[in-house]
Amino acid sequence: MGQIVLEQVTKSFGDVTVIPPLDLTIEDGEFAVFVGPSGCGKSTLLRLIAGLEDVTSGEIRIDGKECASIPPARRGLAMVFQSYALYPHMTVRKNIAFPLRMAGFDRAEQDRRVEQAAAVLNLTDYLDRRPGQLSGGQRQRVAIGRAIVREPAAFLFDEPLSNLDAALRVGMRLEISELHNRLQTTMIYVTHDQVEAMTMADKIVVLRAGHVEQVGSPLDLYRAPRNLFVAGFIGSPKMNLIEGEEAVKHNATTIGIRPEHISISESEGRWSGIVGVSEHLGSDTFFHVHKTGLADSITVRADGEVGFKHGARIHMTPRDDMIHRFDEKGLRIA
Repeated sequence: MGQIVLEQVTKSFGDVTVIPPLDLTIEDGEFAVFVGPSGCGKSTLLRLIAGLEDVTSGEIRIDGKECASIPPARRGLAMVFQSYALYPHMTVRKNIAFPLRMAGFDRAEQDRRVEQAAAVLNLTDYLDRRPGQLSGGQRQRVAIGRAIVREPAAFLFDEPLSNLDAALRVGMRLEISELHNRLQTTMIYVTHDQVEAMTMADKIVVLRAGHVEQVGSPLDLYRAPRNLFVAGFIGSPKMNLIEGEEAVKHNATTIGIRPEHISISESEGRWSGIVGVSEHLGSDTFFHVHKTGLADSITVRADGEVGFKHGARIHMTPRDDMIHRFDEKGLRIA
């Protein structure tokens, strides 16, 4: 079991409040991702759950048990950090077994759990190697293995892929997601990368300045962002946001339209502009269109075979059923 409930949790450093009163529930078995820009409080919130920071006020309950005053080692959680923190002089086997040895498990139980974790993480052939003989992705798997052997109520990941290159990050995202599907254990994952959030999460928690801006599934946040902040943060490339006369036509202060919901033509359309930078990604091309009279730039997603030269004038038509409307406070208009 691994339900985690936060009720009116706050965190202050002196006179500075970094987490205002916050309520949040992570259900047993969920893969929840905390996402937001640097300084939004996501890592602080994770550390409060782990017990690495003390709450200023409020309650944290793990499986119904109040844990705000319980030390980290007794909360039944396992944390995986951005740095691998492996012992370079120890083999993979000994690194993974280390927390079990410290907890006083006998050798047979240590071996059983290490072999089991290694099989799950495809590390069986590397158990007798040292960290210096492994790739970055393999070292991260060792760090995860060290967490798995503790058989925790929940896993806490603090930007674990930040030190990996782009290709390894993609691979490790898939591996962590597959690990969750196999173990069915609660996981909380912190990242500033909304692509990681969208591809991995059952539930996304969008944070800004310690406040929860929106909680929901990836598609919920993508299809119905609660406010302008979420609209501009979730989605890659981000949603086009337009003010002025075009928004007034839709009885809104601001309207939003995603790049894939705008059709383009050489000859006709509701809007027009000049093609700037084109990003050719193979299956897709993103055109950044300027001098539209609507916004500094409008991003349009097109089929990868579509080609317009830099400086060409193109015409664009948004799908009316995909236009998002926001009021003067930046809140979504239903």
